[in-house]
Amino acid sequence: MPLVTHPDTPEWWPQWWQGAAIYQIYPRSFLDTNGDGVGDLPGITAKMDYIAELGVDAIWISPFFPSPMADFGYDVAEYCDVDPLFGTLADFDALLAAAHARGLKVIIDQVYAHTAITHAWFTESRADRTNARHDWYVWSDPRPDGTPPNNWQSVFGGPAWTWDGRRRQYYLHTFLKEQPQLNVRLPVVQDALLGAARFWLERGVDGFRLDALNHSIGDAELRDNPPAQEDGHPRNRPFDFQDKLYSQSQPEVVGFVERIRALCNEFGVVFTVAEVGGGSEAVPVMQSYTAGDARLNSAYGFDFLYAPALTPALVAQAMAAWPGLPDAEGRSEGWPSWAFENHDAPRAISRWGEGADRDAFARMKVVLLAALRGNVILYQGEELGLEQDEIPFELLQDPEAIANWPLTLSRDGARTPLPWSAAPGGGFTTGNPWLPLSPENRARSVESQLADPASLLAFTRAVLAMRCTTPALRLGALSELAIEGQTLEFARTHGDSRILCRFNLGHEPAPHRASEPHDRILFASGGAGLDGLPAWSAVLIEQA
Repeated sequence: MPLVTHPDTPEWWPQWWQGAAIYQIYPRSFLDTNGDGVGDLPGITAKMDYIAELGVDAIWISPFFPSPMADFGYDVAEYCDVDPLFGTLADFDALLAAAHARGLKVIIDQVYAHTAITHAWFTESRADRTNARHDWYVWSDPRPDGTPPNNWQSVFGGPAWTWDGRRRQYYLHTFLKEQPQLNVRLPVVQDALLGAARFWLERGVDGFRLDALNHSIGDAELRDNPPAQEDGHPRNRPFDFQDKLYSQSQPEVVGFVERIRALCNEFGVVFTVAEVGGGSEAVPVMQSYTAGDARLNSAYGFDFLYAPALTPALVAQAMAAWPGLPDAEGRSEGWPSWAFENHDAPRAISRWGEGADRDAFARMKVVLLAALRGNVILYQGEELGLEQDEIPFELLQDPEAIANWPLTLSRDGARTPLPWSAAPGGGFTTGNPWLPLSPENRARSVESQLADPASLLAFTRAVLAMRCTTPALRLGALSELAIEGQTLEFARTHGDSRILCRFNLGHEPAPHRASEPHDRILFASGGAGLDGLPAWSAVLIEQA
């Protein structure tokens, strides 16, 4: 098979990551090559041509490091190796070489807020209060009555503190008790984490997604969080009842951010994107972490990931927060990154497509994602239109879903294996898959869609190819955003190029709009044209 290569970077594209299309791979569920039912690194390498032919610029691989898998790799037991479940360092090097040979960049997760409870650092830290790493994690004495030192709550339910009899102290964990919180406030801990980053940079990785970065440093005085104001959203966990004023997003994180950027600068154009959890209050934190040239390149927007409906107002609100203007101190604004789906959030088609023509909706959604200002991140299977799978309780793997059943939507439903074929195992494995594949999603397999030039997969390739060669969509400003009912309209401009982007996010045809003499359709879906916008359709119009 001839080598598939990504188009050369055009002269008008200043940095490879700016405006990039990124494909997220959840390695457990991508392709299993050894029959153990779990995807692996050789599986990613084996399908590198498929990824390159999508027309993306980079891949982001979720954690593949040694881990006891309490949180499926986000509990790291060793930062500088590969878990045998996924392969070896040699397998990673082969993956990296295969990606680079096709012009693809490789971004990997880095988890700096916590480690696995089995990490050697924690084993030493918990041994006593005098060892060399005694303060590498967040430890605290109990209150006089023996209760935890403050009221902070875990994301996964219950107090964020667990008693350790060896030290006769509590240790902090924002997530599972198997994920003890690192004391990233300490320069020596930062040094160790930066050493791990250097290890992967020296191997040739092109970027990092920095997981739960705003959780990496909490309040030094461990003050209680105040109660959250009622906002109308359901509260299924104790975590939801607090304003996380002291447990996350402390100002000291910025100094660590600048150290990360300084290290990455040593290796040239390295892409850094921060994951900053939270609601609307997270946006100023994201902007702080990405302001100017000494901090991170981008932040990962959560606006769409848990939204129950896709509305013009939702898009307008998200775009308004990242106008591309300098901040109050004159620093350039960071570059946003957008995703409609990921490994933690329910499939978008299942959240947003109720009552819609699913195929028309899925195509309009792809065009909208491609038209947004910023980087776009496509989650594996999104190009196939995969829906959220229903996983029965007895087959659940997700610790959050098990702990909060049935009041939380299982993350497992978005993590089911990628269907390469319609066969019972989905072509994913010759063994028993770690999560079941539904017949509905197997019917949307890669094999069947590759054979159909009218498939969503073919359409997604065409959208990404169009975006790849259009400066206004990759890099342009977003302006003139207008809403009329369920119709959304905005302009993307770059130099002399102007593209009018129109979307109908509703069931009914939109009112006709008069076109200009020199208007030309760049791309359309759902039967949209210069003047007509049927239900669930999109049109991108080049204007002179």
